[in-house]
Amino acid sequence: MSIATPPATAPVGFPFTAIEGQPLLQRALLLAAVDPLLGGVLVEGPRGTAKSTSARALAALLPAGRFVNLPLGATEEQLVGSLDLEAALQRSAVQFRPGLLARAHGGILYVDEVNLLADGLVDLLLDVSASGINRVERDGVSHQHEARITLIGTMNPEEGQLRPQLLDRFGLFVRLENVPNAQVRKAIVRTRMAFDADPQAFASRHAAAQTALALRVAQARDRLATVEWPEAVHDEVAQRCQDAGVEGVRADLVMLRAARAHAALEARAQVTPADVQAVAELALAHRRTQGQPAPASPPAEPPPQQPEASPAQAGTNPPPTAPAPGPAPDAGPADQNPAGDWGAMPASQAVPLQAVKALRPFQPKKA
Repeated sequence: MSIATPPATAPVGFPFTAIEGQPLLQRALLLAAVDPLLGGVLVEGPRGTAKSTSARALAALLPAGRFVNLPLGATEEQLVGSLDLEAALQRSAVQFRPGLLARAHGGILYVDEVNLLADGLVDLLLDVSASGINRVERDGVSHQHEARITLIGTMNPEEGQLRPQLLDRFGLFVRLENVPNAQVRKAIVRTRMAFDADPQAFASRHAAAQTALALRVAQARDRLATVEWPEAVHDEVAQRCQDAGVEGVRADLVMLRAARAHAALEARAQVTPADVQAVAELALAHRRTQGQPAPASPPAEPPPQQPEASPAQAGTNPPPTAPAPGPAPDAGPADQNPAGDWGAMPASQAVPLQAVKALRPFQPKKA
């Protein structure tokens, strides 16, 4: 007698709407889901702060629902794709084999410990994330395809930092702190324990909220291109970036796009200052330089002294001058001079010449 094996069910992921204690992280991820061309989200924080859980939960809100994990040991060919050698050898056909970027199109491309990934791959990822196009020039084959990915990178600062050039190219940045207080810690642990006890029941309780949020994200993506930026918003963004001392204008572009995505999520047709306020720190946290000490200012120069007028020019008697300091107790008469001639300086004294004793001529030694 054979026993029928029940069909395997897909594992239930943690609902995005059930995440506790990370509102800024949730906001950044939703903005990147609405506008994947923001340039990705970099999440920095200590262990156990729901970085990976949040990234995986976001995929369930996207239309494609894809979640592709990029391992640290991946090669460039695995990431961008390569020539299909089997098709070339068997059918003499030039055929492109898609990589991880093609698989992640319309979904999430997640890189854990992105600070440990090779700089060349990080640079390539950021290029594709900002353009939405993957271009491959390899082995005489030129190919390109759409790759509208929502790039999410996480890192623990204890394991190293990204180079400033790569850090600046991430669109949004979230720095997570440790759990702020005991009440938040209790809520997080209670929620996680309820999910682990019965994932299906837990997901069912949040199904309605998940469906509503997924619909909200889809509608925001549809209306994104029609949301307008008024001139006042441009002025505020420019002033915020100027005050933060950021280099270049990438922060301005990211902040405007993020504010537009926030307005689209709120079902508004125009960006408002409140939208800028909601996204400003996400765009400036990793680009701000105003915290650096300002260069020391040179000492102020004393005002120029005016030449003294002569008694004839002034028309009045000159004021009495203060007497010069008296001589030292052992000073002679030669040290005492009128103040009008030498001021407070002692007069020069003649020094008698002293005769120098003649030296005997040098007598060389006999050989």
